[in-house]
Amino acid sequence: MSEARTVTAVTGDPRSEFWSGIRASLPVTIGVVPFGVTCGVMGVTVALTPMETILMSALVFAGASQFVALTMLSGPAGWGMIVLTTLLINLRHLLMGASLAPYMKRLPMPLQALLAFGIVDESYVLTMDRLRQHAYDPSFHLGCHVPFYVVWLTSTAIGAYMGRHIADPLAWGLDFAMPATFLALLVPRLVDKTAALVCVLAGAVSVAGALYLPGKWYIIVACLVASLAGGLMEGKTDAS
Repeated sequence: MSEARTVTAVTGDPRSEFWSGIRASLPVTIGVVPFGVTCGVMGVTVALTPMETILMSALVFAGASQFVALTMLSGPAGWGMIVLTTLLINLRHLLMGASLAPYMKRLPMPLQALLAFGIVDESYVLTMDRLRQHAYDPSFHLGCHVPFYVVWLTSTAIGAYMGRHIADPLAWGLDFAMPATFLALLVPRLVDKTAALVCVLAGAVSVAGALYLPGKWYIIVACLVASLAGGLMEGKTDAS
């Protein structure tokens, strides 16, 4: 392992780095608000209480998987299927955590756990950008997390409160937030041939599975097939 990857360098004053992380995150958090509000509305729509909906955001803090879980709660899917599906959706967080692990391993374990809990796509990208430009700084990393967590909880609470006063919020088309979230996460990552092929394969398997498989199994089958195909394609590319 290279020396650069083992550095946990604090490149500046911790307080200054923390506020730098907050300032870097704030513009991006604007995009989180509509999804947080929608998550709150959907929570009370599927018979969760506002407090249960807010607690879900506080404890899970993973927007895409929360949308999927809420959608599945409104259907016949059991808890096992919901847990397995959300686990598969969040598997990417394992890869994000693994890429940051060399820089975090010398930190105190409670701080590592706190930083790992707060990883979301946006804060991860900001932290990696800061790392590539300068060095890894846990204060900056933590500063990136705080705005996303606060905005997500606040917007979920607003949505949960609004949901109690709207008879059928999904009739407004807010349930489109889930596929819109996935598209917003997916499209910027289709940067090469492998990513595009895996995307097309996952879509084809999903459609075929939805037609012929019971319940929500098409989601899991498509995730597994896409992961396997992506791994094989990447391995072949690395070997060539």
